[in-house]
Amino acid sequence: MIIDKSAYQSLEISKILEIIRRDCRSDLGARRLVSIEPACDMEELIGRQELFRAVEAYRDVRGELPWSFKLSSVGHLLEDAKNSGMLLGEELLLIRTLLCGSQRMKDALSDARREWPVFSLLLRDLRDFTHEEEALSILDDDGRLQDRASEKLRHTRERMRAIRDQIRRKGQHVLNDPSISGMLQERVLTLRNGRHAVLVRQDALPNFPGIVIDRSGSGNSIYMEPHSLVGLNNEYSVCVEDESAEERRILHRLTEKMLSRAQAILDAERVLGQIDLFYALSEKIRRDRWHMPILTGQSCFNFRRALHPLLEKLAVPVDISCGENFRVLVVTGPNTGGKTVALKTAGVCVSLGWLGFPTPSAENSVLGKIDDIYSDIGDEQSIEQNLSTFSAHISQITKILSVAAESSVILLDELGAGTDPDEGAALGIAILDALREKNSLVLATTHHNPIKHYALTCPDVESASVEFDTATLSPTYRILVGIPGRSNALLIAEKLGMPDEILHRAHEAMRHREVSMEDIIGELQEKRTSIEQESGRLEEMRLDIERTRAEYEAELRDLMERRDTMLENADKKALGIVENAETSARSLIKTIEESSRQAASKKLEQTKKHFSRIKEQVERREDERLEHRYKPDEKPLEPGDRVVVTGMTKATSGILSEIRGDKAVIAAGVARMEMPIKMLRRATSEERNIAKKLDKIAKRGDISFNKSEGGPAVKISLPPSPLGVPSSIMIRGMTLDEAMPMAEQYLDRAYRAGYGEVTVIHGRGTGTLRREVHSLCKTLPYVDSFRLGEATEGGIGITIVRFKR
Repeated sequence: MIIDKSAYQSLEISKILEIIRRDCRSDLGARRLVSIEPACDMEELIGRQELFRAVEAYRDVRGELPWSFKLSSVGHLLEDAKNSGMLLGEELLLIRTLLCGSQRMKDALSDARREWPVFSLLLRDLRDFTHEEEALSILDDDGRLQDRASEKLRHTRERMRAIRDQIRRKGQHVLNDPSISGMLQERVLTLRNGRHAVLVRQDALPNFPGIVIDRSGSGNSIYMEPHSLVGLNNEYSVCVEDESAEERRILHRLTEKMLSRAQAILDAERVLGQIDLFYALSEKIRRDRWHMPILTGQSCFNFRRALHPLLEKLAVPVDISCGENFRVLVVTGPNTGGKTVALKTAGVCVSLGWLGFPTPSAENSVLGKIDDIYSDIGDEQSIEQNLSTFSAHISQITKILSVAAESSVILLDELGAGTDPDEGAALGIAILDALREKNSLVLATTHHNPIKHYALTCPDVESASVEFDTATLSPTYRILVGIPGRSNALLIAEKLGMPDEILHRAHEAMRHREVSMEDIIGELQEKRTSIEQESGRLEEMRLDIERTRAEYEAELRDLMERRDTMLENADKKALGIVENAETSARSLIKTIEESSRQAASKKLEQTKKHFSRIKEQVERREDERLEHRYKPDEKPLEPGDRVVVTGMTKATSGILSEIRGDKAVIAAGVARMEMPIKMLRRATSEERNIAKKLDKIAKRGDISFNKSEGGPAVKISLPPSPLGVPSSIMIRGMTLDEAMPMAEQYLDRAYRAGYGEVTVIHGRGTGTLRREVHSLCKTLPYVDSFRLGEATEGGIGITIVRFKR
């Protein structure tokens, strides 16, 4: 995609990039930001988004990628070194820091490449710099060559230290000499112009035994070299020259080594700059709620609740689109109503999106195939529109007409302005019609009524307006698609103090027209506003009804569950009484064998019949509870249906495999269960969705389960432990209803699989998932402890769970 130079300037892209640059951690990211070009095609753009999302996922799971705030750009240093042939120690130190950072980044990305294969795009530009790092290790942390840099440098510096010691001893002797100490301004030996000297008073100059080196800053004292130090100073000066020459030789050698790998170093700098830029973009997502647009192959865009970055907190979100249902959008409305801002906001979002950046818009915004973007937008709103201004606009539009194509985005502000209104409107309609025939994506603003009429009647052209509150005489900055806007010139003039007599004459002049387009538009806007207000009230009523219904259903479910629990407890007590009575009766028979066995047997039979009736009543109520919990579907259950087992403490779901009379066999993972078909019901769409996500997470092991005596028989096989249980689970991005059942199930399986500890990846976000996971861990009896991850493990984006053993 190409951003035309005029569009780049009028959309103020450089100022927006400066806002992003503030979040970069070094000039590497800043340089990468200003040098990056829009993606060439959709395939490259998709790759950029995938790479950014992979880096974001790495940060959520493993924490920040390795980074040093000492990193700095070295490209200009290498370029200068090609001419000078030598880099200074401090400059080589910057290169060493870059190479070390490159190696650490390479190690981190290589370790994560299996999980995020897209990192290969970065790794191919991160070469090995082991030899270069080792060569530069002879520099200390200040960029000075260490003694071990060469044998000659080591020997020279040792000689210099020995000479300095001699100078210090002789100098101390001079300072302590009574005949000399009285002439000194200070009793200090100092290095001046490469020579060791002392500071002598001006009046003692003729009598001091030494050579003048320099004058002090005040001019009241003289730096003089004592005669006794001349020889040693000469030797020291020779050593200094030897040291300097050897250092230059070593620096030349190191410079040549760096220049031989210049391109590889520049590639590494670009990758590190890309990572730093990703960090800045991530901050825009986290702090300013920018979002990556959804990409489509269609030539269109649809940005929801888009904001102009330069307006910051003053920005009002707008929904603006083009290409899905129409190819040309004509925006009308009063001055200062937000028309130009809406145009620029769309252009900025398209430009940032094709750079591979998140856009200042809401989730689910859409960006399609765009080849280029052109604009004719004035630098500022002005009442001084003369022939030269009109000519400039026409020249720019002529250029646009010559290059516009099907996938071009064209932004035209104040179309037809700057000339005779009738001629300007006619020319504007012709321009829009020509661009419509090219099938370009066009956003245009205007005040001309003929252009508004054209937008209302022409196919593939849509009209829109910026809303204006006539009560407060101020714009709301909302975009209303489908209705043209009024200019509201007379209302604004009245607000700004125009005399009533002038306004009255203007109204009279407009009243003599056959039909006022402004009046028609005004009526349409009033009707739309009324409809929107009524729609809002209806929506509030609908939501209130939904809330009331949900509350009623929840209370009803609670009452029915309590009733079922009470009946179930009563039935259990009744069954207990029956069983105890039967046992007592059998004991009674044994104890009265000598008595009338026939009478006792008759009494026992009556007792059995009485208890049988009690059992039948219990079983009937159990059936009624099952029927209450599950109302049979109009369509009978069939093999292959997703079903839910009712009547258990915890709901179980599976696939119905076969039906055997009044029995059914269901499969849950690797488990196969046989149970009465009356215990099954067809799963709801929500339960089917949850089950699909659970099936993707892991293959459950079989579970052993036995219903209490007297209840429906359920036969399930159970292996000793689940197979293929991973050491971590990813629930980041899910809702609580999706994530928490999966997390509880996974922890149970991981505990039975024998893990000592596992990782739950919930991401950082707002912290809701993290808090719920911690609450769950507190309730599980087999969880010993849990903690957040360290910075190297994933930080607050993960929780490490340790099991009891």
